[in-house]
Amino acid sequence: MGDQVKLFTREELKSRNQRSDAVLIIHNAVYDVTKFLEEHPGGEEVLLEKAGQDATEPFEDVSHSSDARSLMKKYKIGELVEADRTQNKAAFAPEWSNDQPSEQGNSWSSWLAPLVLGLAATLLYRYLFA
Repeated sequence: MGDQVKLFTREELKSRNQRSDAVLIIHNAVYDVTKFLEEHPGGEEVLLEKAGQDATEPFEDVSHSSDARSLMKKYKIGELVEADRTQNKAAFAPEWSNDQPSEQGNSWSSWLAPLVLGLAATLLYRYLFA
């Protein structure tokens, strides 16, 4: 585990936005896409448009394949410094939770009423049609 990850600031990556030196930030990782520009199926323009910036949202909006995600590993050159990282995990990989305040009924009381009504309807049906 002697590999050191190279760290970058957003400030130093801002200027790397040209055809001769293009980087993208995706999920806090930094990718040098300069050699990939001509190969990109969507054209180099879409990459250059976000070069030197965070491209996480447009990258996820396109729904890249697992092959594309695998291919991008070879272009990774580092990561953002801790202070420049975004907490965008929730936007692209939502964690399921019930964050409704308990006073709004996220406990057993929220399903008790439908259960009681269902039981009452079943008993009434059996009584009427038995």
